[in-house]
Amino acid sequence: MAALPEELVRHVAASTGLPAAVAARVVSDVIGYYAEPVEDYVRRRHRELRRRNRRNDDIWSIVAAELAARPVAAPRLSARQLRRMVYG
Repeated sequence: MAALPEELVRHVAASTGLPAAVAARVVSDVIGYYAEPVEDYVRRRHRELRRRNRRNDDIWSIVAAELAARPVAAPRLSARQLRRMVYG
């Protein structure tokens, strides 16, 4: 992973009162979470929602909304594109 944005680490430390080392770990964890490729995210969320007995029609809407809400939003994907990521 690339070097952490120092300004962001300082901001998190200052706004939370966390020591700089802990703030750096938090920033690293968050950046790592959002670095997950779109295809991997779609497949993972599909598995998680299927385990909760959600139907695919519902899953595609949920996943599309989640992707749109991410800090760096993924491109708008149709249900067909989402299905193809999961099933090929």
